[in-house]
Amino acid sequence: MTNYAYVSLIPLLPLACFVVLGLWGRKRFKTFSGIVGTGSLLASTILSFYTAYQYFFVDGKVNGVYQHIIAMKYTWLQFSPNVSIDMGIMLDPISVMMIVVVTFISLMVHVFSLGYMKGEERFATYYAFLSLFTFSMLGLVLSTNIFQIYMFWELVGVSSYLLIGYYFDKPSAVAASKKAFIVTRFADLGFLIGILILAFHAETLDISTLIERLTDHQSTQFVSITTGSLLGVSILTWGLTLVFIGGAGKSAMFPLHIWLPDAMEGPTPVSALIHAATMVVAGVYLVARLFPVYSIDGAALDIVTYVGAFSALLAAVIACTQTDIKRVLAYSTMSQIGYMMFSLGVSRYGGENGLGFMASMFHLFTHAFFKSLLFLGAGAVIHLVHSNDMKDMGGLRKFMPVTHISFLIACLAISGIPPFAGFFSKEEILTAAFDSNKLIYGVALFTSGLTAFYMFRLYFSIFWKKESHLHNAHGEGTSTMKIPLIILAVCAVIAGLLPFSNFITSDGAALETHINLVFSIAPVLLALGGILLAANLYKTENNKPEKVAAALGGFYKAAHSKFYVDEVYIFVTKKIVFNLIGRPAAWIDKNIVDGLMNLIASVTEKISELIKGLQSGKVQSYTLYFFAGIVGLAAVFIYLWK
Repeated sequence: MTNYAYVSLIPLLPLACFVVLGLWGRKRFKTFSGIVGTGSLLASTILSFYTAYQYFFVDGKVNGVYQHIIAMKYTWLQFSPNVSIDMGIMLDPISVMMIVVVTFISLMVHVFSLGYMKGEERFATYYAFLSLFTFSMLGLVLSTNIFQIYMFWELVGVSSYLLIGYYFDKPSAVAASKKAFIVTRFADLGFLIGILILAFHAETLDISTLIERLTDHQSTQFVSITTGSLLGVSILTWGLTLVFIGGAGKSAMFPLHIWLPDAMEGPTPVSALIHAATMVVAGVYLVARLFPVYSIDGAALDIVTYVGAFSALLAAVIACTQTDIKRVLAYSTMSQIGYMMFSLGVSRYGGENGLGFMASMFHLFTHAFFKSLLFLGAGAVIHLVHSNDMKDMGGLRKFMPVTHISFLIACLAISGIPPFAGFFSKEEILTAAFDSNKLIYGVALFTSGLTAFYMFRLYFSIFWKKESHLHNAHGEGTSTMKIPLIILAVCAVIAGLLPFSNFITSDGAALETHINLVFSIAPVLLALGGILLAANLYKTENNKPEKVAAALGGFYKAAHSKFYVDEVYIFVTKKIVFNLIGRPAAWIDKNIVDGLMNLIASVTEKISELIKGLQSGKVQSYTLYFFAGIVGLAAVFIYLWK
């Protein structure tokens, strides 16, 4: 078997790049920091592809089932003979897939940024932050220990905070970075409590051991966690739900999604990195990583299912009303992550029952390519017109031929039009939903039609609609901006053709899947209907969109205002938390805690004033006190002697 010790270099190279650029980038590598960062990611990407080849085609499969391979492991903190925090690297189908996706998409972002971020004063700092983010995600997906996942999970939050707030002189960027950090911290508290519950009952923090013990119906750990209950709900359900809350925060599921649209304040390549294949899919990865445990708890899976489906529908409706192109793509991401979540929720473990699991991972894989392509294409557009608003765009296809074609391919892929990548992964998700839950299937089908509509609303508003008044025919940017678009466009076409079910399934064994052409008629027709409707409303300049908005009345206004979820948070925070909790707590702190300390200080000062005359510095007074003391002691002694 191959010695996989070299895999440690995949995350360590970005870490080394972060250290070098962070410490010396602005002074010694100011011109070449982009090359240094891109070079380190290129090396990591090559190693990732080599690892995937070795695992999937050489060593990984034993007796028809892909195995878990521990490439490296050492104990960091030992709490008891059975419980420790280990730092290690685990290779299995989903971790190998994730390192390929993370390094490849990050490499595309690094290359694109060479042109997009050229001339930025903090160019080296930007690449240092990108490297830290990539290291964090790679450390997360390769973890062998559930607490190791949590540590890298938090590091992902820190690095995303730095990237979202890169333009720290913009108040909106600072506010967005703080919002993302705070919202995900609340979610991560649930994740931490869930980890502690599962680890306490499993008596281990090691992921493989934890899964083995909690899924073995004969083990004492399984009996302990399934028979215990709190408020009528099993301890296992509580633990898995709390872990899912952490994943829902990172993956922007309702109602923890409010940070995602504001995160668009970061540079557009950052949006591609965060919202395509890395941070937002961390929650999906987390549920998939613990899926054998989730699969034995129907209540927890139901929560994953319905939260995912509702998030997918809600985000799709909101995306139909937004005019900021990056916010449209942000809500699109939320909707697609919802697809992945409910696909996991309707799945079960093993064989054909695991279709939903495979479909979710397949969609995660294909989504990474076409969503990063959409964000980088949006970046090229913004780079040309210097605006995020669709009202400032239109007719750009002749000025941006490469961006136009690649963006069109990405829109077709996300809409589920064959033979593009999104068609194959969406069909598997819809099939899994149809077999398991007809209500979820109906929501998914309707959402797929909305997806096609809002994506082509975006496409026609940018590249058609009106004649552009731009005079710069070479506005697509540098070749480093065009090359990633071309590569990702090719991936968005061919990625769905991979025999994905042969490699990544719930139990590691190959899964037979077939595209049912009759079953595909409804979603494809819905998608085509959405595209035609978008073309009718937005391909040429007219007043039809305004008429539709007026006809929808209050519903359109509510959707455009994101159904006032942000306002609810602000009301709860300012009116309830601040007024009913914060103000009383501040009064108690100021008047009782501080008042008590001030009283003690005042009493001490008064006593000091009263007795300070005893230390006058006069020897005669001290002698007098001395003899008075002797006389007093003598009197006491005589009294006691009698």
